[in-house]
Amino acid sequence: MENNRRSFIKKLGVAGATAAIIPSVFASEGKPLNFLNRIETKRNSKPIAIALIGAGGMGVADTKTALEHDNINLLAVCDLYDGRLEESKKRWGNNLFLTKKYEDILKRGDIDAVIIGTPDHWHKKISLDALKAGKHVYCEKPMIHSVEEGHEIVKAWKKSGKVYMVGSQGLSSLGNEKAKQLLEEGAIGEINYAEGFWARNSPLGAWQYPIPNDASPQTVDWKKFVEPTTKRPFDEDRFFRWRNYTDYGTGMSGDLFVHLFSSLHFITNSLGPTKVAATGGLRYWHDGREVPDVLLGMFDYPDTESHSAFNLSLRCNFVDGTSGSTYLKIVGSKGSMEVTWDDVLLKQNTASNDNDPFTEEKASEESMTRSDRKKILPPSDTFYEAERGYKGAHYDHFANFFHAIRTGGTVVEDPVFGFRAAAPALLCNDSYRQNKFIQWDPEQMKIV
Repeated sequence: MENNRRSFIKKLGVAGATAAIIPSVFASEGKPLNFLNRIETKRNSKPIAIALIGAGGMGVADTKTALEHDNINLLAVCDLYDGRLEESKKRWGNNLFLTKKYEDILKRGDIDAVIIGTPDHWHKKISLDALKAGKHVYCEKPMIHSVEEGHEIVKAWKKSGKVYMVGSQGLSSLGNEKAKQLLEEGAIGEINYAEGFWARNSPLGAWQYPIPNDASPQTVDWKKFVEPTTKRPFDEDRFFRWRNYTDYGTGMSGDLFVHLFSSLHFITNSLGPTKVAATGGLRYWHDGREVPDVLLGMFDYPDTESHSAFNLSLRCNFVDGTSGSTYLKIVGSKGSMEVTWDDVLLKQNTASNDNDPFTEEKASEESMTRSDRKKILPPSDTFYEAERGYKGAHYDHFANFFHAIRTGGTVVEDPVFGFRAAAPALLCNDSYRQNKFIQWDPEQMKIV
């Protein structure tokens, strides 16, 4: 496997290596990048009618971004809280169909696709019902609430013939696309290590979302909310701050690690790790939450046709004094890349050598005669930045989704990809709670 990868890199030659380190703007480099099928919607494209199921913060953000595209029409919104339905009417018009029963939306023949922005514990059930009803699906990450749910969604998606996109929107960024290109060109050599970090700092407490004054059993369909899980008396904290509780959310790893896994797997063509371990704890936010506010994950990635064996380290901190920082760093035998959604910093630890005997001899002579003379060194750091006016990864993620619907094509983050990104993230929770290493088969997508 290693020989195949090295052979590919060698075939690039000096020209390929040079192209990998010349700074330029993403969208204006010679041949356009096309890993993600980033295609703008044409004004005369076929209209697509959508509905939103789950009108919380992320569901609203998804819908706003979707509506930035031409010929996308929002027909309906579903939420279990009256206040969000009223806000939807103010935001998008009185003609919206509003309901607390997502099944009412799936029955409508005029809706082509649904956005699922609900808490994690509803993702599987609504996904299965939507696919069965013949709807295309955009489901927020993580696609599943537990690893056991993954194969059900994959099977239903394959049977349906519909487009299913998982919403780790950063995956569709120009930053990830550029990093993928650089890695394939051999800019950092063979991968041996990667690390990711996600931090947040909020004076109110991470995930302590505001609770409306009118929150009550009269304005919230609590019975429906807890239907797939443990039945409890109405609890406004659990409804509006659901990420803090294991019945509904998937903790720091399901919320944030999954973004890092998605980007890493896209850049490296990886199927995932074979070993998962996690540790952490509740270090600061002793506010009744059931999940850690500091989490560390460690992962072993095997040697494959796509990449050499490497280790991954992920960290999350909700007690961070930096007010939030995020990055993904990929380290190889020749250098490293620090990747964000909008830029890439390439660091190379040695200058390229063209292996010209004459040049090497002259350099040796100069070294002997003028040992005190300073040399001109080639740049070791190269910064790539998206062009001004870049609409962002979230916009491009939906562009991929809508293009696939219109053309009968595929998306970059289908349920198989989404499962392989979600599984190691959710296994972090199991490792943390069970205090043990977990073995994972990334090809068959199952615990060993």
